Amino acid sequence: MTAAIQSLTGRSAWKALEAHRQKVRELHLRQLFADDPKRGERLATEAVGLYLDYSKNRVTDETLKLLFQLAEECGLRARIEAMFRGEKINITENRAVLHVALRAPKGTSIIVDGEDVVPQVHAVLDKMADFSNRIRSGAWKGHTGKPIRNVINIGIGGSDLGPVMAYEALRHYSQRSINFRFVSNIDSTDFAEAVHDLDPSETLFIISSKTFTTLETMTNAHTARDWSLKGLGGDVSAVAKHFVAVSTNASKVSEFGIDTANMFEFWDWVGGRYSMDSAIGLSTMLAIGSDNFRALLDGFHEMDEHFRTAPLEQNLPVLLGLLAVWYTDFFGADTVAVLPYEQYLKRFPAYLQQLTMESNGKHVTLEGVEVDYSTGQIYWGEPGTNGQHSFYQLIHQGTRLIPCDFIAFVGTLNPLGRHHDMLLANVFAQAEALAFGKTPEQVKAEGTPDWLVPHRVFEGNRPSNTILADRLTPQMLGKLVAMYEHSVFTQGTIWNIDSFDQWGVELGKVLAQRIVPELESKAEPALGHDSSTNCLIRRYRQLREKTL
Repeated sequence: MTAAIQSLTGRSAWKALEAHRQKVRELHLRQLFADDPKRGERLATEAVGLYLDYSKNRVTDETLKLLFQLAEECGLRARIEAMFRGEKINITENRAVLHVALRAPKGTSIIVDGEDVVPQVHAVLDKMADFSNRIRSGAWKGHTGKPIRNVINIGIGGSDLGPVMAYEALRHYSQRSINFRFVSNIDSTDFAEAVHDLDPSETLFIISSKTFTTLETMTNAHTARDWSLKGLGGDVSAVAKHFVAVSTNASKVSEFGIDTANMFEFWDWVGGRYSMDSAIGLSTMLAIGSDNFRALLDGFHEMDEHFRTAPLEQNLPVLLGLLAVWYTDFFGADTVAVLPYEQYLKRFPAYLQQLTMESNGKHVTLEGVEVDYSTGQIYWGEPGTNGQHSFYQLIHQGTRLIPCDFIAFVGTLNPLGRHHDMLLANVFAQAEALAFGKTPEQVKAEGTPDWLVPHRVFEGNRPSNTILADRLTPQMLGKLVAMYEHSVFTQGTIWNIDSFDQWGVELGKVLAQRIVPELESKAEPALGHDSSTNCLIRRYRQLREKTL
């Protein structure tokens, strides 16, 4: 049996990890720290300005050794090199996976189908920078001669989640004279609320759709076009002054009324959830400027190079990825809580949901064989300290094991009295409390009545990583995002799945296209769905008539 098709659960390292799990299952972090006073120093590593403390994980040196052995047996290093070389590792779509090319410096070379794509990337970046400078300076004028004061990005999935997250994360660096809003949901409320207080003569729409046919995006785009023209006197030539496109479909863009000179290209080797540093990030560049956007790309590239070159034992994304596999497959942990103690990162957990769950929510291997192990985890979270007064109760004293990633920064972008010291004290305290808890003896020693003791006991032994950096800058955001991108890649490599397709997104979209005309039909449609769906469609049609 070759390594390429060997079952994951048949690998020697996997079997060794299963046996090892039985030995360490009852081992408590209290004991691990007591036995090794320097554990907190040893199980930590630092690279490219990020410090990762992974000592509060339920691992021993033997655990880590076996996880690294598993990575070697699964060919992680070779697969990393294959991605960076531009090989078509997205096998179900026969595509290269080259988000790393989006942040490659000028002068480097990455070949796809015999062509160096790096010059193409920088040509688009230069075009974006020129456009950004014109909007930000006021040189670009709308149809009536007014400068642009409102920018609305219309997209969905990766064409929305990345730009929204980046805008919120880097808002400190944004140009405050321009309002930025984002529309993704086909629910009309999303669009209506985004434009309700805006002047069409000062509003620019970015329509982000690779094919320019995405149902939700194009429905919202046409609504935006109607809204804009209504406020600008109906002159269709106004569209070219108030709409730009991020797409590859020039004919559809032109048909919409957008000047193709204002179409910003990206490529099929860029997956949607990996596209925030492509032209999909145009709204980000408009907000923070081209220099800050290039700093963001520099941060991505620094982490790329670390992932590509660092030994596995000191490799931040590899460590995070292997720990995720350890908890998913050997502890049955279904979820991961991402807990940024930085208000600007309030959309970061939502961004990671798509990155991780769309990538690794797969049930067959690269060879199309049903897996017999768990893949993917549910990522969720909220900024601290808000989450502490919401869901931390379940993490601390509930019956589920929920590994946590704490993210914090030494310096705040908004100094205000004692706030930041208090914020960081909570980061460190929560990780400590999760790890060590509080024993019945400790609770009793506080004078707690016997009947109340069980309620105040904290089991502890709840694992976490703490990720610490100096300050949230554009460059640091790039490093953070790339770290999680490559952690996802590491997990997918171990699980032998295709982390870069997303066929699970398609079925519901196809069925919706079938149902739309059935809902809109004037005559009673002949329905061929299951009895539940047929009933729901009929009920909706009946009730809609009463509400019109």
